[in-house]
Amino acid sequence: MSPSDEPLQTAPEAAAPRDSGRITRGWMAPAIIGSALLMQTLNATVIVNALPAMARTFGVEPLRLNVAITVYMLSAAVFLPLSAWLADRFGARRVFLASIVLYAVGSMACGFAPGFWSMIAARFIQGAAGATMMPVGRLILLRSTPKSELVGALSVVTMPALLGPVIGPVVGGAIVTFADWRWIFFMNLPIAAAGLFLVRRYIPEVRAEAPTPVDIPGILLTGLGLAALIFAFESLGAEAVSPWRVAGLLALGALSLGAYGWHARRTPHAVVDLSIFRKPTFNAATVGGAFMRTAIGANPFLLAMLLQVSFGLSAFAAGTMTFISAAGALAMKTAAPPILRRFGFRTVLLVNAVIVGVSFMSYALFRPEWPHWAIMAILGIGGFFRSLQFTALNGMAYAEIDPPEMSRAATTSAMVQQLVQAVGIGLAASLLHLLMTLHGETRLTAEVVAPAFVACGLFTMISMLWFVRLSADAGDEMNGRAPPPPKAA
Repeated sequence: MSPSDEPLQTAPEAAAPRDSGRITRGWMAPAIIGSALLMQTLNATVIVNALPAMARTFGVEPLRLNVAITVYMLSAAVFLPLSAWLADRFGARRVFLASIVLYAVGSMACGFAPGFWSMIAARFIQGAAGATMMPVGRLILLRSTPKSELVGALSVVTMPALLGPVIGPVVGGAIVTFADWRWIFFMNLPIAAAGLFLVRRYIPEVRAEAPTPVDIPGILLTGLGLAALIFAFESLGAEAVSPWRVAGLLALGALSLGAYGWHARRTPHAVVDLSIFRKPTFNAATVGGAFMRTAIGANPFLLAMLLQVSFGLSAFAAGTMTFISAAGALAMKTAAPPILRRFGFRTVLLVNAVIVGVSFMSYALFRPEWPHWAIMAILGIGGFFRSLQFTALNGMAYAEIDPPEMSRAATTSAMVQQLVQAVGIGLAASLLHLLMTLHGETRLTAEVVAPAFVACGLFTMISMLWFVRLSADAGDEMNGRAPPPPKAA
């Protein structure tokens, strides 16, 4: 599939003599989009280390500042369903630029926030911008890159974004320790400025030829359902939220999404096209891949509890140790496309699911007396193979998606990923509380945290039930193993 095959319109500035189409098919466009996403993923992790310092500034309890994280996720959940329609109606490039500007405005408001509630309002703005930034950025690549080059492009676009969760603890710990916590938000401004310049210069405009009508009932139902479920899973294991309230939120989320399913079957232009789940590659990548993404969502939380609480390391020292997994992930990004061409998606996903699961289980062996280099080596190997699985899942998901379905497929994938991230953290917190009770402990120890890593590894391997049903040549057009189908006359 080439750009000329798709029902999209290209803005005049994108078709100028700069040959932006050629650049888009190379590494520059994915790297530019990925660097803009780095601003979002980095900020989402550095704020964790800053919560105690922020609480002292605002004169509130540190636990209350968790709302600054929760409100971001809730805002993202509400606005995520709207991203596909906005991209189709106004153009993906234009919406992506607006998202960068809005995220920078929200970051500036966070940095200058004089009090608790102004901080919460600013975080809501950031969440709204982040909700459209990631799916729309990915949509630009999907609509402007031939399928045979898409795996490499998605591999590049995730490189900068992948750094955020890993270097976030290091950067956040350093800023809080040696500077003022407000700089965790101010550092987004130069990234945003560079992103605006590069996106305007090198990224073409793409939009649907005939935008579908906005599905307001669908947006409300999916936004409410996603927000309720995320808040419920975020509240699991939190003593401040009663079990009845969590159960009520879970019921509200399930009812809202169930009502959306009824609505979608009767609406031709539903905001989330549930029929795309009938496509084997999208279903395996999104539903099957959710099990690995859930475990990966829990992993940073569990490692922080193990290294900081159980082993007694500082936030900066623990973040420095886990940074090595980024090196493994980045090394794999260059190796993933040839591996997928050689073995195919099905084989790679099945074999690598076992490797990733075993790597999670190996973390259960960590003990305080272990040399740091040994822990870092295992973390680096784990990051290497998790990166391969991410690349395979992200590439295969769009193998059977037709051009008119691209925007809603990108939004649906982003919604699932947003949900499973919250599910992973919530389940991890609940599991640790349960393990502490079973062990009769009042604090976290290595023996308490270890079984949680085993559970993550086993949970990851559930995805194999979806991968094993794929055909041997599933997604071959995406990784260059098969030629694209001939154009229709």
